[in-house]
Amino acid sequence: MKRHLRIHLNIFISLWTYLMFTSVVISQYTMPFEELVHEGTWLQWPHDYTYGSGANDFEPTWVEMTSALVEGEKVHIIAYDNDHESHILMLLDAAGISMDNVDIYLAQTDDFWVRDNGPIFVYDSEATLTILDWGFNGWGGNTPYSLCDVIPDSVAEFLQVPIVDLNEMVLEGGAFEIDGHGTLMATRTSITGADRNPDLTELEIEGYLEQYIGVTNFIWLDGLFGGLDDVTDQHIDGFAKFHGNNTIVTMSENDLDYWLVSQSDRNILFNALNSSGDPYDHVFLPLTQYNVTTTWGQSVGFRASYVNYYVANGVILVPNYNDPMDGVANELIQNLYPDREVVGIDCRNILLNGGMVHCITQQQPIGDTGIGIEEVIQLQEDELIRVLDFLGREVEHPQKGTLYLWQYKSGLVKKALAH
Repeated sequence: MKRHLRIHLNIFISLWTYLMFTSVVISQYTMPFEELVHEGTWLQWPHDYTYGSGANDFEPTWVEMTSALVEGEKVHIIAYDNDHESHILMLLDAAGISMDNVDIYLAQTDDFWVRDNGPIFVYDSEATLTILDWGFNGWGGNTPYSLCDVIPDSVAEFLQVPIVDLNEMVLEGGAFEIDGHGTLMATRTSITGADRNPDLTELEIEGYLEQYIGVTNFIWLDGLFGGLDDVTDQHIDGFAKFHGNNTIVTMSENDLDYWLVSQSDRNILFNALNSSGDPYDHVFLPLTQYNVTTTWGQSVGFRASYVNYYVANGVILVPNYNDPMDGVANELIQNLYPDREVVGIDCRNILLNGGMVHCITQQQPIGDTGIGIEEVIQLQEDELIRVLDFLGREVEHPQKGTLYLWQYKSGLVKKALAH
């Protein structure tokens, strides 16, 4: 009798485990790949309200980014208050930047690292644009963060889009990279570490990422606790980035060693498989030839990475450092994105605070609030460039009744059902 009870109990446990697992892996939300068409880019403009000084040394980088982005998408700027907004408008006007594609919202912030504290945009199961509000604790409590932590709520209110409260899990946007085909790459130290999510197991964290980011395949590197030298605890976007479903853009073995990426993590990176079980190709960007020096002549004390670039609609914003390797890196990245223009963005000064271009940008996909899906005159079929699904994959044969992104020669992108 006991044997039969044990058998029935084992069957029950197996069934329960299966049901629990399947309920986790069914993705309710999907984060679009960065290379997919954007409605706009969000920036948090530098200010002196938190630290008392420094903003004027950083602002030229934000002016450069805004100038490069406005030709291809909206630029959404968060200003601290009315005075700060007036100051930003003056800077943009002095740079000759049209405000047609720029809007400014008022919300108090601690700092300017919008990639980490800002909204993460996803689509729900009905392709409705939604904001995820993950917890943000100042990279493990290393910096002031209470104002930045509520920025996703502010943006959701600005845009009048749904928001999902996920503050039970801390997740910075620079802590993970996705390839748009179901794979997520991250370091454990910046997500599963004791100063981020001490009460969540790695399996529970993966459950959140599966359900809300829409991934099923994980490339976990162990990472490195950085202390005050690297409060991000080795964010992945500093040294590895996906290009499409089959390429990882990273650095050479020696340069990764210089970047303090361990041998075991390098082995994982170079032997990673995508969601189809295929190995990735690898493209290696250099480090700067010299230690980076700020515009006022202060050495930051190390050579810098070019991997932390940002893919926008018409341009690729690449961190540049007034270094001989800038041109080499720009050309390598240009070869990866022949349909976009590489624009070097001076990151010498913000690197002193530990970040680069990708860290200070956040993409907003097209959605019900975006300029890309306004009602427009129907274009001729021969003007259609391509059809994409909501993971950014090109679709050769759209299925009737399915929602896709339709991209045209004119630059128009529509969200519409196939018919």
